[in-house]
Amino acid sequence: MFRIRFHGRGGQGMKTASRIVGTAAFRQGYYAQDSPVYGAERRGAPMVAFTRFADYPILERGLVSFPDLVVIADPSLLDDPLVRPFQGLAPGGSVLINSARPMESIAATTQDFTALALQHTGSIASLSVALGVGAAKLAGLEQKFVERAVIDELHEIRLDAPRIQKNVALAEACFEQVNMVAPWKGSDSAEPPDVRVITPAYEGPWCGTASVASAPNTALRKTGDWRVMRPIIDAVRCTHCWICFVNCPDGAITLASGDAPLIDYSVCKGCLICAEECPIHAIGTVREVQTR
Repeated sequence: MFRIRFHGRGGQGMKTASRIVGTAAFRQGYYAQDSPVYGAERRGAPMVAFTRFADYPILERGLVSFPDLVVIADPSLLDDPLVRPFQGLAPGGSVLINSARPMESIAATTQDFTALALQHTGSIASLSVALGVGAAKLAGLEQKFVERAVIDELHEIRLDAPRIQKNVALAEACFEQVNMVAPWKGSDSAEPPDVRVITPAYEGPWCGTASVASAPNTALRKTGDWRVMRPIIDAVRCTHCWICFVNCPDGAITLASGDAPLIDYSVCKGCLICAEECPIHAIGTVREVQTR
């Protein structure tokens, strides 16, 4: 049996990526199983999805604790003490990371799938296709079945024919560019180098009640770590209409001197509602990896 665990953030399409691999394996003649786990659906929050396939009936259920392949959609998850994406990955397993930068400390396949998705479809939503295809290739599935799975899954979510064809072209590019690497030589504890385990301390009830408009109350869990895209206010064009301030669901925008809106990036989750609501488009966006 081949087991895959996908780590991503809400809105990055890891559920669809896991389904693409499962459908491709099923079309190739395997028994297949895929399932996501994300609790309350929150855009930007860490989530996980699983795919299993084998040439015999699959009796396992639930989490994939010991994956043969780990797929990581966002490099910021590597530093999250609660995600621990490498947990359970034994020596001989493989790692696929969506990153514009090579990971020198980890033997992994790295590729800027976000850039590929934007190049071929113009939409970051196609990251699900790019990572699903990359995972399918590393799992040894054949290209014709993978591309058929992409069509099936995108048709299922009612994408129109032109957008499906763009995603098929993206699938072809990903299948060509993803190359196998040597298996990761993990330690006996199945933890990669530089993994930090942090035990958080809890404050007493004297701190008062929580508020979504307050700054984070712990240095370990800042929701600003959930961002994929960062909103940036053009102070010259901004007319101080306060629409972004009023519409921010997390209270991440405050009013500075002169009533100019100011974004608290330690709280901002990157939902980009402010950019959508700005009537003069004075709020632009930039990929988070370009600001670090």
